Amino acid sequence: MPIIAESVQAQTTQDRKAEAVRLLEQGNQLYQVSRYREAMQAWEKSLKIYHEIQDRKGEANSINNLGIGYKSLGQYQKAIEYYQQSIAIFQQIGDRNGEADSINSLGLAYRNFGQYQKAITYFQQSIAIFQQIGDHNGKANAINNLGLAYENLGQYQKAIEYFQQSLAISQQIGDRNGKANAINNLGITYDRLGQYQKAIEYYQQSLTIFQQIDNRNNAANVINNLGYAYYSLGQYQKALEYHQQSLAIKKEIGDRNGEAGLIMSLGLDYNSLGHYQKSIAFYQQSLEIFKKIGNRNGIGRSISNLGNAYNSLGQYQKAIEYYQQSLAILQQIGDRAGKALVIGNLGYAYNSLGQYQKAIEYYQQSLALLQQIGDRAGEGRTLSNMGAIFNKLNQTEIAILFYKQSVNVRESIRKDIKKLSKEEQQSYLSTVEKDYRNLADLLLQQDRIIEALQILDLLKVQELEDYLKTIKGSDRSAQGVQLLEPEKALSNKLLAVSFDNSKEISSQLANQIQQLPKTEINKVPDYLNQIPQGTVLLYPFILGNRLEIILFSPNNLPIHRTVKITQDKLESLVTEFKAGLRDEGSEDYKEPAKAMYNLLIKPIEAELAQTKTQTILYAPDGILRYIPLAALYDGKQWFAEKYRISNLIAYTLTDFSPQPKSQPSILAGAFGGKAGERKFGQIALPATIKEVQAIANSFDNSLALLENDFSRATTEAKFKNYNILHFATHAEFNLGVPDNSFIIFGNGDEIRLSEITDWQIPNVELIVLSACQTGVGKLGSGVEILGFGYQIQKAGAKQAIASLWSVNDEGTQALMEAFYQELKKGDVTPTEALHRAQVTLIKSSEFKHPSYWSAFFAIGNGL
Repeated sequence: MPIIAESVQAQTTQDRKAEAVRLLEQGNQLYQVSRYREAMQAWEKSLKIYHEIQDRKGEANSINNLGIGYKSLGQYQKAIEYYQQSIAIFQQIGDRNGEADSINSLGLAYRNFGQYQKAITYFQQSIAIFQQIGDHNGKANAINNLGLAYENLGQYQKAIEYFQQSLAISQQIGDRNGKANAINNLGITYDRLGQYQKAIEYYQQSLTIFQQIDNRNNAANVINNLGYAYYSLGQYQKALEYHQQSLAIKKEIGDRNGEAGLIMSLGLDYNSLGHYQKSIAFYQQSLEIFKKIGNRNGIGRSISNLGNAYNSLGQYQKAIEYYQQSLAILQQIGDRAGKALVIGNLGYAYNSLGQYQKAIEYYQQSLALLQQIGDRAGEGRTLSNMGAIFNKLNQTEIAILFYKQSVNVRESIRKDIKKLSKEEQQSYLSTVEKDYRNLADLLLQQDRIIEALQILDLLKVQELEDYLKTIKGSDRSAQGVQLLEPEKALSNKLLAVSFDNSKEISSQLANQIQQLPKTEINKVPDYLNQIPQGTVLLYPFILGNRLEIILFSPNNLPIHRTVKITQDKLESLVTEFKAGLRDEGSEDYKEPAKAMYNLLIKPIEAELAQTKTQTILYAPDGILRYIPLAALYDGKQWFAEKYRISNLIAYTLTDFSPQPKSQPSILAGAFGGKAGERKFGQIALPATIKEVQAIANSFDNSLALLENDFSRATTEAKFKNYNILHFATHAEFNLGVPDNSFIIFGNGDEIRLSEITDWQIPNVELIVLSACQTGVGKLGSGVEILGFGYQIQKAGAKQAIASLWSVNDEGTQALMEAFYQELKKGDVTPTEALHRAQVTLIKSSEFKHPSYWSAFFAIGNGL
């Protein structure tokens, strides 16, 4: 009888285990179609059975799945608790594979929580276990996740390395799904780096594989990513089309969570297209779906987006109502990062309503939270918002301190390029630029010139950061802007500043600063005094109703001069000046050249003479980047005749020590083609062949590559043998993203601006582009010109010479011939050689018009 009873009991256990397995699988199927709560009910039932029959492995699997469920519902803390339980069981029963899987899941939960370093620790633990047990698939997946965590931290190069490792393993074991995932993640990283064309190529490769293996869910995710890449390129209609495609797939496969997320993306697309009501309708749709599936994080985000939409429409009271709703949900689920953002948005809405006391209260709450969770980007943004409010309240000194703290937070971020969300990236530069300009304006009004100069320089670095997405800055820029002693004393007490006490605090601060000696207020950093005598920094600064001219010479306090001119008037003058310079048949170029001289140089003319200036390191602002300083005219002489001019990227990124001069060895490439024909969609440049042959023949150890031989691969392979690269070819530096700007080779190959840093050319002293043009079409901020200089410098070259517009073949040939004749004399810097060559053309009969000689400018360290 006992034997029969035992058999019956075994049969019962087997039946119950089969039921548990069925429930586990049923939960998995429900999860796949975003029915998270029903899936979790099934897993709860399976867990109960596994626990009763003492199947520890089944129990651990059910608990792990419940963790996944809570993660999908945005309840990350609860997910973490379940993962920790499942890990403990797997460790007890010695299931190393289950342990590694759960540790990997725990890492994903911490990544969702924004605790990236903790996530990295868990991913590394799971990789070590997968390695020990020989699970290549699990290892590849965990390495992929490790890459994602580094991508979240903005450490893009490290992320790329891990994705490539994951890709290599997936290829080796024939895991096409893993391969496609890794390729997709490479696309995401290049997207973050602003290399959108490269990102799109990776997305398309990944999409092809997912389509071939019929993984429709992941294919939809990649199509969504393609939409975001085109969104980043400003092609909102194309982004909309991709998001609609992805949405259609998500609907077909029943992924309700993905569907809601994509509907929210469509809301962003329509918002960018200016269809605000349509945008609101989509946010409301996404909200309804998130409510149905119980994704509280999604609910909170949708409601917050509705608040943002009404904020954009100026309906601040309605925005406040939505923010309050969103805040209540985010508090309940413990999302501190989301909570800090929404509280900050409430501050912004009350600020817009002119309710400054309430705005300050919300900003202070948000600031405290952001500091607790370590959100440096949010902290920088909130500090600047506080600065703006105190500026409105005419409490200038306290406003300056908040702005300065904001700048210093933002500059410290660049040390590790912390990533911003897509939404933040879209508005980051406009916000930062406004804040930096406001601060510089306030400082100049207080005659705190060196601090204003520091801010303007850091703004140039911020412009590059937003444009190229890869700017790490330097130890100098990471220091930010100096705090005066009275400001330092107050800097740790900013959270205690309120609407009620701020007036008194600002007044006390003003009195303390006024008692400081001028030499302390305008203390010059040591490295700026390393600039050689006879060299000055010239920083024009465009404001709404005036132009500030800042001049710095070593061992002297900086000065600033104010010129009253509206932005519209300045733009009109710049456009007229550039048009006259570009038209070699024009006779009306001297009048606007004289007007620009009176604007930029006349106010500091006496100081240039007093300091015996020979070289000007020029850091133009905004639209001034599109016109050459060399072509200003004082009524008797061109500016190029009097001074050597080198455009500066930013003094914080510049090495002012004299550069060693070596014997030129030149690699020269010619685009070529036949006169009057087009080649690779470009006008042929037949004179470039003679140009580069003459250059190569004039210098020892030099080489000319003509037309098809002037390919990207051949050219790059020879870099290490030469210290000057001369490319007589088409290049364009255009508005928009770095991928819109390129250099074309003689065989039709291209290199985009974003790719120049792939070059490793530390031995190259100079790069010359003799047929390029910038600012084609509408004038922008000129950041593409700044970006070209930075990319060249980052690749290792010391200096570049390029042209602001395309000069005809003969004029270019004449200037380049004169330039290299001067360079051949030895002990002549490229800046000096360019100056002499320009003077040679000015004195010639054929090429004296500024169209021929003023287009060319030097950028980089010209000392």
